[in-house]
Amino acid sequence: MEPTHSWGPPHPDQLGWTLDRHILERQRRTPGATGDFTGLFQAIALAGRMIASRVHKAGLSDVLGRVGERNVQGEDVQKLDVLANQVLVRCVEAGGHVCVMASEENEDIIPIPPEYPYGKYVLMFDPLDGSSNIDVCMSIGTIFSIHRRVTDAGPGQPKDCLQKGTEQVAAGYILYGSSTMLVYTTGDGVHGFTLDPLVGEFFLSHENIRIPERGATYSVNEGNTLKWEQPVRDWVAWLKSADAPGGKPYGQRYIGTLVADFHRTLLRGGIFAYPGDRKNPNGKLRLLYECAPMAFIAEAAGGAATTGTQRVLDVEPQTLHDRVPLFIGSAEDVADAAQRVGA
Repeated sequence: MEPTHSWGPPHPDQLGWTLDRHILERQRRTPGATGDFTGLFQAIALAGRMIASRVHKAGLSDVLGRVGERNVQGEDVQKLDVLANQVLVRCVEAGGHVCVMASEENEDIIPIPPEYPYGKYVLMFDPLDGSSNIDVCMSIGTIFSIHRRVTDAGPGQPKDCLQKGTEQVAAGYILYGSSTMLVYTTGDGVHGFTLDPLVGEFFLSHENIRIPERGATYSVNEGNTLKWEQPVRDWVAWLKSADAPGGKPYGQRYIGTLVADFHRTLLRGGIFAYPGDRKNPNGKLRLLYECAPMAFIAEAAGGAATTGTQRVLDVEPQTLHDRVPLFIGSAEDVADAAQRVGA
């Protein structure tokens, strides 16, 4: 389905459409669809509503702060990290839609308990992106990626998870900000849904989102400048100069939550970057849980994503927690970054 316009209000024929209605309509147009994908999406949306409820009253309940542990990434685990991870697993595991799951918070794959049926899909997720912003009421989010299994039957295996981004059948994120939004793609269009907390449903609010071909802002943590390799420093300096595209410096916007920074970039254009540095040449972001799903969304909206030397969706994962540098956003801005950083 070709986009009718840039992001904005839904087509009049789709006013009042819920996420369930949107997914069901697509199911009806897909030959051979069994409803498994619809059921999986309904479980993810339920988890998103549950997490949103806890996030928006976090200061009134005992879910703020750290639990005193570090996750597999070596990061301090927040109470809401644990809660979000548990909610997603519990909402999905019994539905019979997936054969295995993987999470940024878990070192190994998350098997489906033997008492539940095994499905044909694989779900991978970052349960709560932007954990460092939880206690200061900044926007945070959930990122998810869906693949078809590559094993034949029975319990899922690690190789079901270790697939390139090009093999995704869907990806999306849920942003918990001034409103709660769920944005997803199956590769042929990007659609956004806003949660009405009184009704308890996600309603179509952004139909066929298209990222501008070029933006006027960049999003990067310049506190890491001294760690970067010289080509990255030169690229950022170029963006801040009068030689930048358009003949004036790009504006700098940075929240520190990938979901929030990417969401702004998706709607308004520009580029988000988390490059590697001398100590960590592969950067900070995880391929399977962050970079690949966001790259899938970006490309479906007309944008691009690169590691600086390679298309993100073409990267072959070796382990569940591989990291890659990320430059993502408007196609022309990403092309400039690849040319200047990857040279």
